[in-house]
Amino acid sequence: MEVKVMAPHFLPSPTSQFSFETNASTQTLSLLNRCSNMEELNQIHAQVFKKGYAFDDNTLPVRKLLAFCSSAPDSGSLAYAQKVFDGIDSPNTFMWNTIIRGYANSTQPEQALFLYRRMLADSVPQNAYTFPFLLKACSGLSSSPLEETKQIHAQVVKFGFGFDVFAANSLLHAYAVSGRIKSARLVFERIPQRDVVSWNSMIDGYGKCGEMGMACEIFKVMTDKNVVSWTTMISGYVGAGMNKEALNLYHEMQDSGVKPDNVALVSTISACAHLGALEQGRWIHTYIKRRGIKIDPILGSALVDMYAKCGDMEEALEVFRRMEKKGVSAWTAVVFGFAIHGQGREALKWFSGMQERGIKPNMITFTAILTACSYAGLVDEGKSLFESMEKEYNLKPTIEHYGCMVDLLGRAGLLKEAKQLIDSMPVRPNSVIWGALLKACQIHRNLELGKQIGEMLIESDPDNSGRCILHLANIYGIAEEWDKTVEVRRQMTDQKVCKLQGCSSISLNGIFHEFVAGDRSHPEMDKINDMWNRISKRLKQETEEKETAIHQNSDKLAIAFGLIGTKPGVTIRIIKNLRVCEDSHTVTKLISKVYSREIVMRDIARFHHFKNGKCSCGDYW
Repeated sequence: MEVKVMAPHFLPSPTSQFSFETNASTQTLSLLNRCSNMEELNQIHAQVFKKGYAFDDNTLPVRKLLAFCSSAPDSGSLAYAQKVFDGIDSPNTFMWNTIIRGYANSTQPEQALFLYRRMLADSVPQNAYTFPFLLKACSGLSSSPLEETKQIHAQVVKFGFGFDVFAANSLLHAYAVSGRIKSARLVFERIPQRDVVSWNSMIDGYGKCGEMGMACEIFKVMTDKNVVSWTTMISGYVGAGMNKEALNLYHEMQDSGVKPDNVALVSTISACAHLGALEQGRWIHTYIKRRGIKIDPILGSALVDMYAKCGDMEEALEVFRRMEKKGVSAWTAVVFGFAIHGQGREALKWFSGMQERGIKPNMITFTAILTACSYAGLVDEGKSLFESMEKEYNLKPTIEHYGCMVDLLGRAGLLKEAKQLIDSMPVRPNSVIWGALLKACQIHRNLELGKQIGEMLIESDPDNSGRCILHLANIYGIAEEWDKTVEVRRQMTDQKVCKLQGCSSISLNGIFHEFVAGDRSHPEMDKINDMWNRISKRLKQETEEKETAIHQNSDKLAIAFGLIGTKPGVTIRIIKNLRVCEDSHTVTKLISKVYSREIVMRDIARFHHFKNGKCSCGDYW
């Protein structure tokens, strides 16, 4: 093996107590234990060869050397490990496992399987640690991971490790993460003595398959839950969009005396972000401070994202400024925060700032900045950024980026240009893309183009045009073509396309209150209706000469409850599952003026900050 001899600045001087002259094996091991990078490792290895110390292949220093190289993250270290391994006459099982593990954790997992075939050909005995590394390699394969997993499964059984809990856990985990939950369950049922890892793997598997009911059943019957068990359930709930359940389980976790780890905190903070649960998010942040938990880049980015999505950009920026290491995720969270708050110019400023500090934007960052341009009507800036993706950053736009551009052009009334962009897309446009254009046609009253696109979609792809049918029905209604409106709505019924019912929620004292128009299930509904009647009378007095629709709907009920349940001057925060309609937008502006209240409303797309009769969106949404 060729070894480059480097200046040994890391090595002790010949006169030191760590001199190679005393005990070569012991002192080499000592140096290896202190070694922290490949440069230092090269120096140690070179000195061993230079001074002529030849260790037996199975001595601890050689094993340590191989393990260090194999566990290093860069491909150069792994190549070095391969050279060390190839120079060993008769590598033992530990050494085979070490080099297999290195490739299993790398971008070349197929090499781990290739080495295993060599291991079999050389009749080297396997042990319970061989198969977990191989199964991890299977999970990393780009093609046929299931077939390879089955073959390793056969090897596990053939060599008598089928009942070994370590090998079996790795096997059920491999099946679970690949979506083969039934196969994972069979392995689980056959483990004679399951440990907590077995149970956690099944919870994780069901969670990744979206079967949170089954995950919950397993979690409930576990007798020995650890922090991973709780964290896996919380993460599963968040992944399935069951954010309320995630928050409730987090509180149960703390009541049980289990201290959450960073993964649990990140998942719970994410749940707060989705729900707009600012109070709970602040409580968790306070908990982090009191416990002295280090805010790493992942946790910091989650906090920035939570505050931004809960409507508190000032606190989001405060968390960002205090972060020691600010990566692309944290910068992107800030950019996206300004985007959804309608502050496009500020988003552009931060987008430029991150690049000035050497942070390269990624695909998600471009989605955020293009969204900012769309919501603020910054057409020229959006076009320039979109074109720069490939030219300057070597990033190929995805369908999400095209969707942002169609939305940008459509909002600005550039409908023909938006249609041309769709026609030039390298991928087939989906219902979100067409829906954005149809919505723009509806807003800008380009009924002919809207009808043309809608009818074309229904004819060419009737099974996947539900979103577009809703917009087409509205377009026919605006055009007063009632026969066609009835026909389209009949198609909606035939295809079981349901218009999502509007729902608005408000959090007071840590409790979520949801409102749906016509639903009288809330225990204080009589007080809420009485409050809304008083609001209506005051608004009518303010708008005697204007035609303002003051009908009751979900967000108005939530605002009425907010006025009842909070003190004068306190900001009312509403979360809405649909885009705010023109009627609600107009009425909420009036309420903010008449009652001298700031009302922050987050709809499905963005924030609206109502204050003194005006909205932060500038009536552009």
